[in-house]
Amino acid sequence: MNVKNLALAIVSLAYFVSPAGAQEAREALIKYCKADVERLCAGVEPGGGRIIKCLKEHKEEMSVGCAEALMKIKSEMGK
Repeated sequence: MNVKNLALAIVSLAYFVSPAGAQEAREALIKYCKADVERLCAGVEPGGGRIIKCLKEHKEEMSVGCAEALMKIKSEMGK
């Protein structure tokens, strides 16, 4: 995955967050999941939820920081 596609994938993930508290959750997602997306989902084309699916498939290999950022986003979406 090239840098442009990786950046697009991370930003796309970040926009799943609702507006309330979104900035903090987006920043955490970008900070903690960038390396995981590069490492675990390098061949995955962004779009259509494929990056999220990839991360879910590799949840046992995901870093703690990324897992926590995704959990925070999930809780924000439920509000």
